[in-house]
Amino acid sequence: MADKTLTTRDVVSRLESGMTIGIGGWGSRRKPMALVREILRSDLKDLTIVSYGGPDVGLLCAAGKVKKVVFGFVSLDSIALDPHFRAARQKGAVEIAEVDEGMLQWGLYAAGIRLPFLPTRAGLGSDVLKHNPDLKLVQDPYGTEQLVAMPPLRLDAALVHMNRADAQGNGQFLGPDPYFDDLYCLAADQAFMSCERIVPTAELSAAGHSATIKINRQLVTGVVETPNGAHFTSCVPDYERDEAFQREYAKAAGDPQAWAKFEKRYLSGTEDDYQAAVAARAEEVA
Repeated sequence: MADKTLTTRDVVSRLESGMTIGIGGWGSRRKPMALVREILRSDLKDLTIVSYGGPDVGLLCAAGKVKKVVFGFVSLDSIALDPHFRAARQKGAVEIAEVDEGMLQWGLYAAGIRLPFLPTRAGLGSDVLKHNPDLKLVQDPYGTEQLVAMPPLRLDAALVHMNRADAQGNGQFLGPDPYFDDLYCLAADQAFMSCERIVPTAELSAAGHSATIKINRQLVTGVVETPNGAHFTSCVPDYERDEAFQREYAKAAGDPQAWAKFEKRYLSGTEDDYQAAVAARAEEVA
């Protein structure tokens, strides 16, 4: 079986401006932040981001990388809204398509199984249809009920982060929730998975039940070992969300001078520079 190991730079070199990119995780949990930070260092622009969003969306919006966001929410969990995304929306700097969380799931699944739509009750009775006038209703062919016809959310690329993976692209979550990372991979033309540690395949089965090996190697184009690569989001049980760092991020986002200092300290160098700055910060506040 092929060795699919890549670097973060390798992954971003395979992406192009104007792509539709799905980013896995959930809010401020198990986001492929090392890959997001590599995009920040690149010349990519005009991206459509599909996400149960968190700081991945916020950082990309702040860097001017985003043309459109398709989302169920953009939250930092313990902080209700990502401040950079809120600012981008208020300024009209990005196009948006806000859908119900279940509709986003169904759109990824429809893309993954190559269907033109999937019927769902999600969104009915809400303003989702009002604010997404392109969405259509379809009548149950066996009855009289009308349902939302959720179109596929086809992705040019997917980025996800897992606790463990092997070199062939099998991915394992060890926390309480797989989120919808497998659907992102299924819906994408190419899928890239970062992980805390690449291990021999046998170790995946030893670390947890086979059901935790949620990402099948057949769906994965490349795998990247990025220890602490979900920081500052959580990647339990390896580490919790860095709440103090997240508060610093959110506070800095509200002040241009503070944000410039934040960028210089944490985002101006390589991933190794970022991790070193994070480690130095931890020592300062210890």
